[in-house]
Amino acid sequence: MYSNKSYSSYALSSRRATSEQGDGWSLEQVAGRMVEISGEGATAPLTLALGLVLQAQQQNEPVVWITRDDSLFYPPDAAEGGVDLDILTIVRVPDNRAVARAADQLVRFGAFGLVVLDLGAQPDLPVPLQTRLVGLASKHQTALLCLTTKEDEAPSLGPLVSLRVTARRERLADDRFMCELTVLKDKRRGPTWRHMEICHGPAGLR
Repeated sequence: MYSNKSYSSYALSSRRATSEQGDGWSLEQVAGRMVEISGEGATAPLTLALGLVLQAQQQNEPVVWITRDDSLFYPPDAAEGGVDLDILTIVRVPDNRAVARAADQLVRFGAFGLVVLDLGAQPDLPVPLQTRLVGLASKHQTALLCLTTKEDEAPSLGPLVSLRVTARRERLADDRFMCELTVLKDKRRGPTWRHMEICHGPAGLR
């Protein structure tokens, strides 16, 4: 069940995206990889993650979002931004151990183009599980997107993370926000690119 409390602090009702050095933040670029997107708050990572969900749905790629009961993820706000909840599989579990178990089972199916693991402030994915997930993601060309809440200087989930990015949000004016993504590690391209999106907040922010 969804919480009846609206966490209208992430936004994608209307977005304009720009990337330096090509479009590194795209479903095509993250397919088959384990990606970690983090921030000191959850709102910017959520916004940028939902951008990938939109891309996947536009390409008819099935998406599953695995989230904890205490997550800020609020489906009605995602729907206001264009995400089709009828075709978004949402799995709510009590803790990160259950997130990991669910991810292990779902990635095995090979049925999803994007699997989101909402891990929060105390992320913990054992290396053996990461190894298994990365192998399955590569086999099925599934994008594994891990959302974590941490400072930039904090260590990543582990050495198997292929792309690690950090996100921040800045309010511009009225209901507009800038969400900026900075690359900390990219095993394919190197940390040579950045990504920015200008978003309009949902009704709760106006």
